[in-house]
Amino acid sequence: MTATSVADRMTSSAGPGLPPPKRGMPTWVSGFLLVLPSIILVGVFIYYLIVRNFLTSLTNRNSISLKLKVHYVGFDNYGRLLDDSNYGHAWRNLLVLTAAFIVGTMFFGVLWALLLEKGPRGEGLFRSVYLFPMAVSFIAASVAWKWLLSPQTGPNSIGLNQLFQLAGVPGLQNAWFSSNSKFNMVAMALPAVWQLAGYIMALFLAGFRGIPDDQREAARMDGASEFKVYQYVLFPQLSPVALSALIIVGHMSMKMFDLIYALAGSNSYVAGVPATLLWSQLSTNKYGLAGANATIILVVVAIFVVPYLVYTRRVEKKAGS
Repeated sequence: MTATSVADRMTSSAGPGLPPPKRGMPTWVSGFLLVLPSIILVGVFIYYLIVRNFLTSLTNRNSISLKLKVHYVGFDNYGRLLDDSNYGHAWRNLLVLTAAFIVGTMFFGVLWALLLEKGPRGEGLFRSVYLFPMAVSFIAASVAWKWLLSPQTGPNSIGLNQLFQLAGVPGLQNAWFSSNSKFNMVAMALPAVWQLAGYIMALFLAGFRGIPDDQREAARMDGASEFKVYQYVLFPQLSPVALSALIIVGHMSMKMFDLIYALAGSNSYVAGVPATLLWSQLSTNKYGLAGANATIILVVVAIFVVPYLVYTRRVEKKAGS
C-alpha cells in the first residue's frame, strides 16, 4: 500500500472536504490536570507546613508576628523537651493510653464481629448499635463520659460509681482519671474504645464475609472443630485486616487530643499527653518548643505508618503482577 493511498483513506474517513483528524493531547496530560488541584492543596497544606514547622522548631520563635527577628538555635528545643520530666511523663501516659486503646478496641471489635459473623436474627440492628458511637464526636462523647467517670466515691457518688454502689459492689468504685487513681489513662481510653470498637468490628466482619464458605465446609468435612476452623482457616486469612486495624487505632491514639482536652483539660498533669502539651505550648507562644514537639509526634507516628504503607504497596504490586 502506497503513502498516497493511505493519505486518501485518512481523508475519506474524515469526510468529503474535511481535513484529516488531528491527534489530541496525551492521556496522561488530562489525568495530570485533573489531579493537579489536589496535588497543590496537599503540597501547600501538608508538606509545606511540615517543612515550615520543622524550620520553626530550630528557632527561638515566641511570637506569631513575622516582623520580630528570630534566632537559629539548632536542636536546642528538642534537647529541652527530652530533658523535661513532664514531657517524659506525657509520653508514658500516651504509651499506656495507646496500649489500653488498642487492646480494648481489638477485643470488643473482634468479639462483636464473631457474634455477627454467623448472620444472627436482628444483625442489622446490632450492627447499627455498635457503629452508632462513631457518629458521635469525641467532644460530645466526652461530656457524657466525664459524668460517667466521675471520681466521687461513696454513697454520694454519681455515674458508674453510683451504679456500683446501687449494685452492692462498692469495691468496684474507682477514682478513674483523677490524681488519686493508678488507672487514669486506662479510664481515659474507655470513651475511645466505646467509639472505635464498632469500626474494628466492621473491618473484621467484612474480612469474615470475604472468605468463601467452601473453605469452612472443607475443613469441617476433614473433621476440624469450629474452634479449629477459626484458628487455622479463618484467622490466618485476616492478618492483613488485623494489621490495618492495629495501624489505624495506634496512630489515632498517638494524635488523640480532643478527648483528653474535654475530659481532663489541657493543663492536666495526670492525663497529659504530648498533644495536650503542644496546645499549652502554643497557648503560651512557645512556638519553637511546639514545633519540636509536633515534629517528634510526627516522627513517632511515621515509624508506625510508613512501614505499613510500604507493606501495603508491595502486597498490591504483588497481587497485580
